[in-house]
Amino acid sequence: MSHDSASAFVYSDIAKMIDHSLLNPTLQAAELESGCRLARAYDVASVCIMPFALRRCADLLAGSTVKASTTIGFPHGGGVTAIKLAETLQALEDGGQELDMVVNISEVLSGHWEYVRAEIRAVTEATHAAGQKVKVIFENCYLNDEQKIRLCEICGELGVDWVKTSTGYGSGGVTMEDLALMRRHSPAHVQVKAAGGVRDLDTLLRVRALGASRCGASRTPEILDEANRRLGRPAFRS
Repeated sequence: MSHDSASAFVYSDIAKMIDHSLLNPTLQAAELESGCRLARAYDVASVCIMPFALRRCADLLAGSTVKASTTIGFPHGGGVTAIKLAETLQALEDGGQELDMVVNISEVLSGHWEYVRAEIRAVTEATHAAGQKVKVIFENCYLNDEQKIRLCEICGELGVDWVKTSTGYGSGGVTMEDLALMRRHSPAHVQVKAAGGVRDLDTLLRVRALGASRCGASRTPEILDEANRRLGRPAFRS
């Protein structure tokens, strides 16, 4: 079914695709808290917040259907595995339900696949042991198609929950070609997340049509108010 018309979705289809992003390092405490409240009011999928603020985020989202999430090894992925694992355990202790981990980009580019696999396995196993979910960020703007495909294969073998295109802080973000490639080379049990450049409803509908089940977004109100407008529903008012 086509996803490019208002009749192709209901509000929850769109809202529950959005991980509301609160990762800009200049966001202050009041903005982080208001962002969590906004995400709860719009009933999105999750809030992805800077790690230090995760515990407060989890408190603000308690009792809602919006999950608390954060990042691991963000945004460059260059920390040692032990540090990424420590970040993972801290995030889980702080109430994290979904963790977005950046691969070691240097090791991917170097072809050191056993290192890459071992690191993804360590974070995935720790996250799954706590009953939570993990998204693996490739940062596709730095990779060729062969490297993207190999990462999809590794992530499929390890049973990660999502493969994700980008951090949104690299030299480029999501492309439709990358999404199609990642969906094609990932097994059915691995979902795909688009990040970096999903700024309006039409783009979200395009990534949905290509098989993405999540997208990172900082312009959540604009996207969801437009969805409501097309559906003939009133826009959210704070």
